Amino acid sequence: MSHSMSRIDIKICGLSTPETLDAAIAAGASHVGFVHFAKSPRHVDFDKLAALSARAPSHIRKVGVLVDPDDALLDHVIAAGRLDAVQLHGKEAPERLAAIRTRTKIALWKAVSVKTAADIAAASAYRHVADLTLFDAKTPDNADLPGGMGLRFDWQLLQDYRAFGPWGLSGGLDPDNVADAIRTTQAPLVDVSSGVESAPGIKDVDKIVAFCKAVQQL
Repeated sequence: MSHSMSRIDIKICGLSTPETLDAAIAAGASHVGFVHFAKSPRHVDFDKLAALSARAPSHIRKVGVLVDPDDALLDHVIAAGRLDAVQLHGKEAPERLAAIRTRTKIALWKAVSVKTAADIAAASAYRHVADLTLFDAKTPDNADLPGGMGLRFDWQLLQDYRAFGPWGLSGGLDPDNVADAIRTTQAPLVDVSSGVESAPGIKDVDKIVAFCKAVQQL
């Protein structure tokens, strides 16, 4: 059951202040994302994660973004954030997701980096272990960050995508292109981070509102 104001789920990711979290929720986001990864400009420590999470009403899904986490980190982040889901954004293999799922019993999202059609096809390796597949743009090999760089991939690659379960679109979305992205891909969920920022890691309330409006008007 979705409580968001649009038929398409909206995740605003990398939130790090009460004001921008409140803005995302007021604008109709169904999911809010918190990044716990030291190299990211959107990184929130455990205390900040706990405080932000406590502000979100229970019907808003809280997603923690982690990169190749070990078990101790997973436990700490899930507890601090009272998370509904963990988004794994590193090089986690399907076997690792299976092990995490057995241990934590939490919903798992797997970010899959896309440059070519083969990358989309490869996502099926996660079909039995991920609750949601998130297609994101592949970042350069030498990049410090696995995402959040405002890069997009060719959305036409998803035009004939036969989903085996819930999925979402990420990577370079912003208020100006998200409607086109949804029309092209029929994505049931869109995820934005850098596209609603005024500077890396600094979310912009007006852009958050504009992004949600663009989705809701479809």
